[in-house]
Amino acid sequence: MQTLNIREMRNALGHLDTLVNEAGELIITRHGKAIARVLPVQGKGSRPTHEELRHLTKSLPVSSKKIIRDMRDER
Repeated sequence: MQTLNIREMRNALGHLDTLVNEAGELIITRHGKAIARVLPVQGKGSRPTHEELRHLTKSLPVSSKKIIRDMRDER
């Protein structure tokens, strides 16, 4: 985390992206009080594979075939 006052931020606008990447977070102050926080944009994460999703899904105690059959029989 790095703190910049308004004047320092205006002077650093040309390389603000570098400052954010290095510091991870910038706090902008006016008269010693924080007025803004600049954070890097989170990139899009990769989509999980089918295998990863299967590992995240909990198994049902009853098979889906039985659940569907029971629901159809109730009609």
